[in-house]
Amino acid sequence: MAIGDDDLENRMSTKDHRGIGSKGVDRTGFGPPPRPAPLVYSDLGDGDALSSQWTSWLVPMFVVANVLVFVVTMFVNNCPSHYHGPNRHCVVGFLGRLSFEPLRNNPLFGPSSRTLEKLGSLEWDKVVEKHEAWRLLTCIWLHAGVIHLAANMLSLVFIGIRLEQQFGFVRIGVIYLLSGIGGSILSSLFIRNSISVGASGALFGLLGSMLSELLTNWTIYSNKIAALLTLLFVIAINLAIGILPHVDNFAHVGGFLTGFLLGFVLLARPQFKWLARENMPQGRRLTSKYKPYQYLLWLLSLALLIAGFVIALVLLFKGEDGNDHCRWCRYLRCIPTSRWSCDDV
Repeated sequence: MAIGDDDLENRMSTKDHRGIGSKGVDRTGFGPPPRPAPLVYSDLGDGDALSSQWTSWLVPMFVVANVLVFVVTMFVNNCPSHYHGPNRHCVVGFLGRLSFEPLRNNPLFGPSSRTLEKLGSLEWDKVVEKHEAWRLLTCIWLHAGVIHLAANMLSLVFIGIRLEQQFGFVRIGVIYLLSGIGGSILSSLFIRNSISVGASGALFGLLGSMLSELLTNWTIYSNKIAALLTLLFVIAINLAIGILPHVDNFAHVGGFLTGFLLGFVLLARPQFKWLARENMPQGRRLTSKYKPYQYLLWLLSLALLIAGFVIALVLLFKGEDGNDHCRWCRYLRCIPTSRWSCDDV
C-alpha cells in the first residue's frame, strides 16, 4: 500500500525546491535558500507497506518447528505397529514408522487421534478435570495430517513473513502465541466431546491484527477502502469455512478476536509529522507521538483483552459450558444442512 498523510498529502514538487514549511524559492537567486525535498514515510525509519525494516526469521522458524513436530508425531504414531493383516494397511507404507493411518480413520493423511491426545491435543476433560492447562499451548503445534499442516503453513508464510518484516519478531511472535492460546481457551469453553489441534487460531490472530493495524493507522494509508474490503472478504471466507463439520471455528473466532485487540495494542504507527518533526519549524513540532484516537483504542483494547482472558479462564476452570450461556453459538461451529448433520459435532 502507498503511504500518505491526511495533513501532508498536498506536497510541493521537488522541481520547485519546495519542502515542508517552505514558501518556495526565486529562481533568479534572490530569496531564502531552498529547503530539503519532502520526506516520505519510509525515509523516516519506521518501515511501511512498501519497505521492510526487519528480516523475517521467526515465522520461518515457526514453520520449521511445526513440520518437525509433525514428523515426530508420525514417528510416535508408528502406524505399522498397530495395523496388520490383508485389509488393514497404512497409507504410504514404504515410509515405515512415518506412514499414515488408513484414510477411513484419518482422511487428512496423518496420525491417530490417540497419538494426538498423547502428545498434547486440546481436550476439555484433560484441561479442566486433569488440570493439564499446558494443552492450551501445545495443541497449536500439532496437526491432524499433511493436508492440515500444508494449508496452515502456507497461510503462515504468506501472512506472517510480511507482518514480521514490518513490525519485527517480538510483536508478531506475541500476537501469534497469544492468539493461539486465546483460540484454545474459547474452543475449550464450547467443545467438550472432541479433540482439537492446529495453528489456525494463531493464524486468525494474525489476520485480526492486520485488520486492527489498518484501522488504527487509517490516516497514513492510501487506497484504504479497497484494502479494508479485501481484508474483510478474506476473513469472512475463512470464517465461513469454519461452519463445516469437524472444523474448530471457535478456535478461529477466539484467535481472531485476540489478534484483533492485540493489533491495536502492538501495531500502532507514529504520526507522520512526529517522524518528520526534525524537519519542521520549531513552533509546529508535535508533542504527541500518536494520535488521540490511537491512545483511546490502545487503552480500550488492552482492557478488553485482559478482561476477556481473565473471565474466559475463570469460566473454563470452573467447568462452565459456554453453550449454556450462548445457545446460538453452536452455529459458529457447524450449521446443519441436507448434506450433513451437526449432532455428533
